[in-house]
Amino acid sequence: MLKRVYIIHGWAGYPEECWFLWLEEELEKRGIQAEVPLMPEAEAPKIDTWVSFLDNLVETPDENTYFVGHSIGVQTILRYLEKAHTKVGGVVAVAGWYTLTDDAFDDEKDKQTAQPWLDTPMNNEKVKHTINHITAIFSDNDPYVPLENKDLFEDRLGAKTIVVKGKGHIGGSDNIKEYPLILDELLKIIVSSPVG
Repeated sequence: MLKRVYIIHGWAGYPEECWFLWLEEELEKRGIQAEVPLMPEAEAPKIDTWVSFLDNLVETPDENTYFVGHSIGVQTILRYLEKAHTKVGGVVAVAGWYTLTDDAFDDEKDKQTAQPWLDTPMNNEKVKHTINHITAIFSDNDPYVPLENKDLFEDRLGAKTIVVKGKGHIGGSDNIKEYPLILDELLKIIVSSPVG
């Protein structure tokens, strides 16, 4: 069965940012279909808009469907999976969050954009049972994502967690163009997934 990976960028992100297209290319080299969509209205992401967009993009998820998200892209994936009616192969969550630092907001408008993502409850049990495997990667000096999120991902989703040193938000602001750890962790999940 063809394995599909959807790579979802973060707030104000875009496909050409940081490691997204590199990861897509590395997966394609291995015969895995990969896609980095441009998410709608990325400067002010809204839950309904992003989750609906992902739902339309994926169409019919299955255990050969995988997701890699960055920051609010992780939130989008989890909220999408909360509504899914079938198991997916797995998720790699990069700098994902349930809570944010005060430094995450440039102004009041940013706070208003983030508020629904922070305050709208998520059925974590449902999400947990929809994912065969989840690995969450955090940096010890992320200016936006406090390390308490490591415990939250473990407790709420049963995630395998990894904390790396000095990688900031693990994205475009840190000028990370390639990040083999993300690829390696995704390939581990793909290899360990049930054969479809």
